[in-house]
Amino acid sequence: MQAFAELYRRLDETTSTNRKIAAMADYFAGTPAADAIWAVRFLIGRKPRQVVPTRQLMAWAGERAAVADWLFEASYDVVGDLAETITLLLPPPAAISDRPLHAWVTQDLLPLREMTVEDRHAKILEAWDRMDDAQRFVWNKLITGGFRVGVSRRLVVRALARFSGVDAAVITHRLMGEWPATAETFQRLLSADTRDADISRPYPFYLAYALDSAPQELGPPEDWQVEWKWDGIRGQMIRRGGQVFLWSRGEELVTAKYPELSEAAMRLPEGTVLDGEILPWKEDRPLPFGELQRRIGRKTVGRKLLQAVPVAFLAYDLLECDGRDIRGEPLTQRRDRLMQTLTGLDDGHLILSPEVEAPTWDAFRRRHGESRRRGVEGFMLKQRNSVYGVGRRRGEWWKWKIDPLTVDAVLIYAQRGHGRRAGLYTDYTFAVRHGDNLVPFAKAYSGLSDAEIREVDRFIQRNTLERFGPVRSVRPALVFEIAFEGIRASNRHKSGVAVRFPRIQRWRRDKPIEEADTLETLKALLNAP
Repeated sequence: MQAFAELYRRLDETTSTNRKIAAMADYFAGTPAADAIWAVRFLIGRKPRQVVPTRQLMAWAGERAAVADWLFEASYDVVGDLAETITLLLPPPAAISDRPLHAWVTQDLLPLREMTVEDRHAKILEAWDRMDDAQRFVWNKLITGGFRVGVSRRLVVRALARFSGVDAAVITHRLMGEWPATAETFQRLLSADTRDADISRPYPFYLAYALDSAPQELGPPEDWQVEWKWDGIRGQMIRRGGQVFLWSRGEELVTAKYPELSEAAMRLPEGTVLDGEILPWKEDRPLPFGELQRRIGRKTVGRKLLQAVPVAFLAYDLLECDGRDIRGEPLTQRRDRLMQTLTGLDDGHLILSPEVEAPTWDAFRRRHGESRRRGVEGFMLKQRNSVYGVGRRRGEWWKWKIDPLTVDAVLIYAQRGHGRRAGLYTDYTFAVRHGDNLVPFAKAYSGLSDAEIREVDRFIQRNTLERFGPVRSVRPALVFEIAFEGIRASNRHKSGVAVRFPRIQRWRRDKPIEEADTLETLKALLNAP
């Protein structure tokens, strides 16, 4: 655990990519496999969910530190990070343990969820009494579900490749899907023998960059395959070993959640892997993404919901054919094979994603203007001779998205951020006007520069009206342009609408709150073309 805490410190103290990779490579080189595999799991984002309720942790930490509840909450408000607040307040440990990371995780962390409150209480206090501050901080991050340290999966893969000499693409593939966090898994992860192929394992997804120039700069349009950019869940449909596996891009196995897709996939030839989109689909067109959200959180889907929100898999690439990896073939060849594979299989659940055709880029721009009416997010542009890569690359695949919807809204609540933003008010709630009132409709956390964040923070400190725990009610005076990708009616929200992916587009210093948008303006976007 001490070595992992030291790795966390090294990663947290630098923004240099090379230093992060070097720190991870050093750690893997000097760490037993049983610990290293858990480090890999946490670093690539497979952190455990919060295993102890926040209120319990606050009460127990206050008890151990002998501070009153109000003082703990005031400290938390200032620090802005629960794991750090607990670490700062706890008294020195009785003794420092040298237990390895895997023992802490398997014998202490994971069993917490199933324990009684009394046993959980005793276990947490025992752990705090056996760790120094560095270990406590990482431990607290793990038990609160807030572990993140500013490294991507790609950086972890690069570090493993540097340490082992195994090609990064091989390691990326091996990290996909489900795998047990054991020493044997770590050894297989770095094995020089690359013939392994678990039948359920998906391929790494190939990702596109947002188009940042005029499409005319890409060259002749006939060199590009143009498709609609669907607003669903990116997934891979796998037919191997007489079984079907459906994976989301988030590496969640979702086969059981979409029984109609599993049934359709059983008709695919053996040894087939499709890349595509899971969409709510009815009467030959997509439904709003909000409809799919009705199914996303369900472990089982009843007949009524299956009928109300049917889904389809729109396939746009073929990665494996007859059990052979064909990602290295040009897109035109993969597309031809995909069309042959799906011939006769379209029953409304397994659909070939159509190409969009136009003679010029200007004509494509006009078709692009139909996107919102069609319920799509714009275009995907793919070079016809491109291979299917790993991760995100510039140049061969682009997403040409529609402009977001926007409204001018008023800042009314604020809360301190976490991690590097702890201590600054960076989590904001925005409202629109409705008569003489302000009605909240969205929260946003991104879009301001560091200088703007500090300026807003100073305003919040000077203009707080009320406090509700860590949340402050702010004098309504600041107007911001809020952008979002979609909007739908919702009876769960006071405003009557829910917006998707809200973020701050710009600070409207030129507008008083009397010129902020109204609830009527916001609701009018429900029918935006």
